[in-house]
Amino acid sequence: MAIISKKICLVGDFGVGKTSLIRRFVDRQFSDQYLSTVGVKISRKKVDLILPETQSQQSIQLLIWDLEGHTKFKGITPSYLQGASAAVVVGDVTRQDTLDHIREHIDLFLSINPKGWVVIALNKMDLVDSENLDGLVQKMSDSQTNQVLSVYKTSAKTGAYVDEMFELLSRQFISKS
Repeated sequence: MAIISKKICLVGDFGVGKTSLIRRFVDRQFSDQYLSTVGVKISRKKVDLILPETQSQQSIQLLIWDLEGHTKFKGITPSYLQGASAAVVVGDVTRQDTLDHIREHIDLFLSINPKGWVVIALNKMDLVDSENLDGLVQKMSDSQTNQVLSVYKTSAKTGAYVDEMFELLSRQFISKS
């Protein structure tokens, strides 16, 4: 059986944890050191899923593009988004301005990939009160289009919901292929 290969872009403002989410998912690691991504960094991970309908295994190769979040490079970001099947739009729950920009990131991605899928990652959930976070998730969920599959409260530090987010996208790709 051929392995499906799909491109996923992680987008969001600088310092929201895009690189940390990728490192947690791909390498099972976390570091407190902040290293700004310049341009793009591409990681790969093979995901094996058991399909509930047939109990058969399907593998999918994820090509995960870590796009820098600095606005001075805004002009080149659209070319990096070309051909992506999905985006994980990341906001930092400790910085309201990054959450305010989530809609802009979604709109940009969907303007380039109108048939793409989006997952929202409200990252750094380990740093805030869970009651405040639930309201934020509800607010984000209510204001999204049907191409936004889900809103996750993630933590690259603890690993909370990181695998689930990428598994949801992987299942979406398989069901639509």
